[in-house]
Amino acid sequence: MMTTAFLDNYRFLARYNRWMNQRLYSACESLTDAQRKADQGAFFKSMHHTLTHLVLADKMWLARFANQGVAFAALPPELLAVPAGSDYTSDLHPDWADLKRTRDALDAAIEQWLADMPAKFLTSTMRYANTKGVKRAHPAWQAMTHFFNHQAHHRGQMTTLLTQAGVDVGVTDLIALV
Repeated sequence: MMTTAFLDNYRFLARYNRWMNQRLYSACESLTDAQRKADQGAFFKSMHHTLTHLVLADKMWLARFANQGVAFAALPPELLAVPAGSDYTSDLHPDWADLKRTRDALDAAIEQWLADMPAKFLTSTMRYANTKGVKRAHPAWQAMTHFFNHQAHHRGQMTTLLTQAGVDVGVTDLIALV
């Protein structure tokens, strides 16, 4: 029972993730490409690059999850492909429409992946190497928590950047989905 509730929590976070991404991308539509790409002094400089970073990080984390010995049809290699040598600052999607399509595809895949996930996956030991090649091993649920927390962190930066640009994103609270 507890493991099922644990998994249901991540499914809820996936729905929130998609909802918030749709809100952010919709809010960004009111800006020009130049405004989205302007250096605003943020960690990843621009709104566009902050969103690109999230897509890249999601692909990297989802590839790690997909390589844990459980077949997840929702995470095909072509969706998660990242060019060799890419890091968390790479701009894989300079075209706005391509970035939006990729985000939509990832969000759909994340929801399906969690719908298909066996509850025991969360308590399995996840093994991978980080971007610096350091070997890691810990329960999968810890990586899942990081995965969603990382997105929330950078989406918070995005709401600030959008507000500074005069764009109101509206309600962002997770509880608004209940």
